[in-house]
Amino acid sequence: MLSAKSRPIIEATLPVIAERINDITPDFYRRMFAARPDLMDGMFSRSSQLEGTQPKALAGSIAVFASYILANPDSYPDEVLSRVAHKHASLGLREEEYPTVYKYLFEAIAANLGDILTPEIAEAWTEVYWLMADALIKLEKGLYASQANEVMFAPFRLLERKETGENVIDFTFEAANAVAMTDAVAGQYVSIVTKAKDGLRQARQFTLLPSQKNQRRVAIKLDTAGEMTPILHELAVGDIVEVSNPYGDVTLGAFGDDATKPLYLFSAGIGVTPMIAFLSELATSGSEREVVVVHADRSTATWPLREEMASYVEKLKNARLISFLETAGEGDYEGRVDISKLEVPANASAYLCGPLPFMQGVRSQLVEAGVPGQQIQYEIFGPDQWMLHDQARA
Repeated sequence: MLSAKSRPIIEATLPVIAERINDITPDFYRRMFAARPDLMDGMFSRSSQLEGTQPKALAGSIAVFASYILANPDSYPDEVLSRVAHKHASLGLREEEYPTVYKYLFEAIAANLGDILTPEIAEAWTEVYWLMADALIKLEKGLYASQANEVMFAPFRLLERKETGENVIDFTFEAANAVAMTDAVAGQYVSIVTKAKDGLRQARQFTLLPSQKNQRRVAIKLDTAGEMTPILHELAVGDIVEVSNPYGDVTLGAFGDDATKPLYLFSAGIGVTPMIAFLSELATSGSEREVVVVHADRSTATWPLREEMASYVEKLKNARLISFLETAGEGDYEGRVDISKLEVPANASAYLCGPLPFMQGVRSQLVEAGVPGQQIQYEIFGPDQWMLHDQARA
């Protein structure tokens, strides 16, 4: 809870900090990496830094947290904190690095604000930082403690690779040592760490697909302009990579999803991966829930893991698969997903995964159709800026 002393100071200065935070956070990262270049090795994404997505995500999370605790003195923005904590845990962030972040963040704040930053303002924002940091540390400790082992990353050997869809490879890895493996929950992801061309270790997150015991399976789409997916696509059977424990809070039943209500799964492109994991879990449990699976793609040929998705739908008593494909005559419908053709009930739970414009468009249509924003969950690839500015959740 924010102290009575700090509250009026944060209220008065939040507009200034919110306006400047997008300039502050890039400077923070420059300062931190200059002093601690080791943090870029295996933890922070170089691409996200260059693109500016990670600084913007951090900036948004700080501003949202401060705004939330002002408006809600007795609670925290649990969904935002949970999303951040799971991402941190998947990268192996430790409690002892929070003072590092504080040091360089507040150096950047001081440099940006200059004489505006009085000792009282610095003290109040320090309180906000440590309220947020302590909440994340507590969540992350719980996530680490729930794992079947105490390692951040374990070696896994590539067992099999198969092409699926367009520029997508389905990889199956097996444990390369005797470390205990945590059972993943459908919808969770792992970080896979490999070396970039200059030798720097870089982590990328991928949703887990159904696999056998002691295996981790993912599908990776090639980003020809990316740094790491071209390297991952070159992996050969027998190669070793580092893999984290499973993390992620976008799971069936998350945030109040009611299993008695209709379930709608919307995906586009490589966004099929969490949906296949959900369908596998539902099929394994013998679920009789009404499930509507909606996939968008260019054609049946570009649709990754299409046959696997269809096979799980066939195993479910009350499930159906609907496709929106750009190629005429190949899908149930032509073009982009049109919610008006689906008659989605207002009590439905919806999960989305795919390119951000796709998810934004589907989500807007669902809300307009009467589905409350809090009943719509989504998984996003990379730093999640969308959640931090998503007013439809209110």
